[in-house]
Amino acid sequence: MSYDEPLRLPAAAIPDGCRDWTAGRAAHWSAALPPRWTFLRVRRSIAGAVTTLALCAGAWAAMLGGLWPSVAAGFAVYVLWVLARPELVWAGAPALLLGLALQAPSLPWPVTVAGALVVVASWAAVAVRLRARAAQLERAARAAGDGTARVPDAGAPVRRGRFLFPLGLAVLVLGVLTGATADLWGTPEDHRGSWVMALCLSGLGATSLASAWLGRRRALALRRAPAPVLRVLVRDDARGTTEVYAADDPAALRPLFTVDLTSYDDPDDGSGPGSDAGPGPGDADAQAAEELERLLDAADDGTPGPVREAVLFGAPFDGAEVVVLSADEDPDQPPLTEWSAGPVRPLSPGAGLRRTAREKAREERDRRLERQARRAVVGRAPAPVRRWRAGWPDWVAAALLVQWGVWLTWAGSAESGPSPWRLGLVAAVGLYGAVRVAVKLAWRITADRSGLWVTGLRGPRHVPWDDIRSVRRRSFELKLRWRDDDWSVAAPRWAWFERRRGLVHPYDALAAELSTMREDPALRPTGESTAPERGRPLWPLAVLLALLWAAALAVWG
Repeated sequence: MSYDEPLRLPAAAIPDGCRDWTAGRAAHWSAALPPRWTFLRVRRSIAGAVTTLALCAGAWAAMLGGLWPSVAAGFAVYVLWVLARPELVWAGAPALLLGLALQAPSLPWPVTVAGALVVVASWAAVAVRLRARAAQLERAARAAGDGTARVPDAGAPVRRGRFLFPLGLAVLVLGVLTGATADLWGTPEDHRGSWVMALCLSGLGATSLASAWLGRRRALALRRAPAPVLRVLVRDDARGTTEVYAADDPAALRPLFTVDLTSYDDPDDGSGPGSDAGPGPGDADAQAAEELERLLDAADDGTPGPVREAVLFGAPFDGAEVVVLSADEDPDQPPLTEWSAGPVRPLSPGAGLRRTAREKAREERDRRLERQARRAVVGRAPAPVRRWRAGWPDWVAAALLVQWGVWLTWAGSAESGPSPWRLGLVAAVGLYGAVRVAVKLAWRITADRSGLWVTGLRGPRHVPWDDIRSVRRRSFELKLRWRDDDWSVAAPRWAWFERRRGLVHPYDALAAELSTMREDPALRPTGESTAPERGRPLWPLAVLLALLWAAALAVWG
């Protein structure tokens, strides 16, 4: 089906008085967005990396510089709030400034001043961002006019926060346990570092609980009264996030905002036991598994979904909760109702255009790799068996993992020797590393006419061609997914260097070649592989590496 023409929503599904959110009205809404320096849209990976860096710096300052663990951990959690949960900054900034003021006599004045300036500047940026939300809400409501309607499935149980609540409790308990055992570590420096980690985990747990409460509160508010409605266009990007476009942007040129959505499946819809109208439990389980498989296929496909007509329930703004009623990709299915599983994340006009340009560039690059792989496979003489194995990216990844383990061991050493707790931690990390390093150094994929043979700890595993779902490289990871399982391996990559030099990462070449063989049976190998060609079990190598690590710990201890 062509993606040029949006999939139509049945007229009966569109509420009375629902206006089109045209590009002109959407531009008026976008003009109310705050500047980029207010941290309006920060990637999750960047937010996580910056928070981790702040935690490491805070722990180092607490262990060696005398910074209070509460202030060190507070800085790390505060950074996360600034980037991802600005509503909490109103409480975090004054508390952090108070902590700096109380410890100022024992700190060098440049450190105190620099810390205070960072807190005040970020507090001001967040204030600008939060104040802009009122203007976004007002302009979205004005665009909707008098068009309001009750959200679909308003009586369904609210699922918002069901994941974050238990996650927050678990992390909070872990933080409390870490604090309870902090004084069992070997040295005073270890004690302070343990308290930093304990307080940071507690802060992250509290953040998760607060996020769950805020999301649930907004989701409930959306159900209580008729919400503003707007006709828009939506599309799922290559990673499953929903992009929302103006109603008169069928080419999907400029996304207005993105939001993570989830559908609601009512378990009491007449399809349970004793119902004559619907399928039985076995059919329901099969349908659920089939739907999950379809979603995974779509996520691994690497291309955005079709543009679909939709009705947006709720006035969108930075951090808002919404409900989307959209045309299903299957024209035989009824409209799809989806609730936001995360906050609305607006895109400025420039950021939206850059996002579209990056997406098109990535699609063109993937098509180019597929063409190159197909030419390479077609131009090659038929081979009975094809094999791929670990190369230089995997060796680099293994070396980095070993280096990290060695650093962890060295960092925990002291004149009095390592504590039993740290020794146990390092031993556990070493066992995990032995398994991962063994896979990184010796993985092998063998292709023959019956399918693929993928090496593992217990030996090669056979995957028939018909069971393979996808072979994709995403970020640092090469992932092979088949009917009932998956396999992955990760290694460094430098995308900008590859683009500048016209290089192809080995993972990209492997994924493209296997995908080509999967789609065209005529290009697959013609023979049967032998046992030596399929590779050996990896557990002997993992055991050897674990013994070497244990010997090193024995010498160290």
